Amino acid sequence: MAFELPDLSYDYEALQPFMSRETLEYHHDKHHKAYVDNGNKLAAEAGMGDLSVEEVVKQSFGKNAGLFNNAAQHYNHIHFWKWMKKDGGGNKLPGALQKAIDSDLGGYDKFRADFINAGVTQFGSGWAWLSVKDGKLEISKTPNGENPLVHGASPILGVDVWEHSYYIDYRNARPKYLEAFVDSLINWDYVLEMYEQAA
Repeated sequence: MAFELPDLSYDYEALQPFMSRETLEYHHDKHHKAYVDNGNKLAAEAGMGDLSVEEVVKQSFGKNAGLFNNAAQHYNHIHFWKWMKKDGGGNKLPGALQKAIDSDLGGYDKFRADFINAGVTQFGSGWAWLSVKDGKLEISKTPNGENPLVHGASPILGVDVWEHSYYIDYRNARPKYLEAFVDSLINWDYVLEMYEQAA
């Protein structure tokens, strides 16, 4: 099935002051659109045009770098937009999620510190993740467009630490961007939805 650029479920101003209209317009309308356009072209050339984005990601990993990079970034961004909402973030988590974070990650405060640290310490471009692997939550980081799907895990929350995700608003202060993401942007309801699918 062809890749399609999803509409945002909020307007371009909705995430201010934590993410500006300018960032969303460039990131969604230009960067994500390029992954969709390039991914469609490369998937068709590789005979994978009829597969789901998840299947393209898994089948192209380690075999077709150009296709993998675009397909993985498309997958990552489909969810990235949904992992944020106006008045999101903070430590009021749905019960099932809170319970899993307590038992698997040592509680919310430790999760917050470890997740932010994963994003801060990802050298260059990449992502920080909260995933379900073997029935347990884990925090990880990946370079470029790589994601937990190719490491036997199901991502339920991810944050983009490519510079285009934060440079307009935070310049080189990646830690401040990550703090704002966790404290003010995370859509915990969508994280719960993905957690329930993964579990």
